[in-house]
Amino acid sequence: MIKVNQIDSVKEFAKVQANLVSGGVVYGIIEGDTMKWVQSSDSFSLDVFHVGKKFDSNSTSLTSIREKRVLSQKVPRSAYGVRLLITSIPIVDEQGKAVGAFSMAIPRLHPVAKAFGNFAPILAEMFSEGVFLCLTDLQKFQYVQSSKQFDIDSITIGDEFGSDFISKEVISTGKAKVEKIDAVKYGTPVMMLGYPLIDEDSNEIVGSFVIAMPKETEAELRNMSGNLTESITGISSAIEELAASASQIHNNEQELNNDISQITELSEEINKISSFIEDIANETKMLGLNAAIEAARAGQAGSGFGVVANQIRKLSEQAKSTVPKIKKLTDNIEEKVDGSSKKSKGSLASSQEQAAATEEITASIEEITTMSEKLSEIALKL
Repeated sequence: MIKVNQIDSVKEFAKVQANLVSGGVVYGIIEGDTMKWVQSSDSFSLDVFHVGKKFDSNSTSLTSIREKRVLSQKVPRSAYGVRLLITSIPIVDEQGKAVGAFSMAIPRLHPVAKAFGNFAPILAEMFSEGVFLCLTDLQKFQYVQSSKQFDIDSITIGDEFGSDFISKEVISTGKAKVEKIDAVKYGTPVMMLGYPLIDEDSNEIVGSFVIAMPKETEAELRNMSGNLTESITGISSAIEELAASASQIHNNEQELNNDISQITELSEEINKISSFIEDIANETKMLGLNAAIEAARAGQAGSGFGVVANQIRKLSEQAKSTVPKIKKLTDNIEEKVDGSSKKSKGSLASSQEQAAATEEITASIEEITTMSEKLSEIALKL
């Protein structure tokens, strides 16, 4: 209890301490049922606590005076618009009679609000892209903390948050929420996480805690993913066309190789015919020679037949001389065909390798396309 002659000292003490109390405080001296003196912190005041205010008989201060004991009471928001812890200390005169009370009203803060000033600056530096933290009561922003990399200038202490701000839904539902906000509102894409703050005594929602993070990297990732998907789709189409062309080239090379094989076979047939002509020429020469011998034996009567025999031998010689020319031509044909055949086989093998390589590339492109689609899905979930 405080004695009447100590009141001036208590007032001086209150003036010094008012701005040292974390969260703020309102001190007051009540005489009878009326507030006679008030001292508030710069950061916290209550308009309802003013000089001349009359207190109800059930109030903490009058109960403390009546019962002549120190009394503390948790006052709900409905009483003064803010959750308070009010402590009253009776003031007694020389006879020990309680004639008043020294009261102090301290805003009753959620543990997160109490610790905000300690943990928020540390947490703000833990995010490489920056982060913005704020804490609200049921209507207004009470604490804010920005980082060097990121700040939301439009959110300031004391301002009421709008119906579209994440805290509104978090407080009304009592559930945490994640919300993605495009660049129109804050100048950059933002992801917000809101959590309800629940009073440990009454189990009532008393405010919200919000973490806002810039998501420029996510937006870039999403754009890159979209561009990658579009590019890969175009490449995939081109590869499919190349694969079709490679397949057609392979078929053409196969047909060419078959045609060359047939030419080789025809050349071999020509060689056989040449050999046959040579045999006939040899036999014809022998027949001409025999005819000439018989004509000589016949004398004058066989002279005409001898002329024919000579012509037959000449024709045989001419036919026989043609065979090497044909043989040389067919040899040249075979040589050319053999060279073409080797090239055709090499081209055929290359076209087969190209077709196989194209199929592998197509498979790789499909795999990359799948990865790109997954990348898009990841980006959308961020």
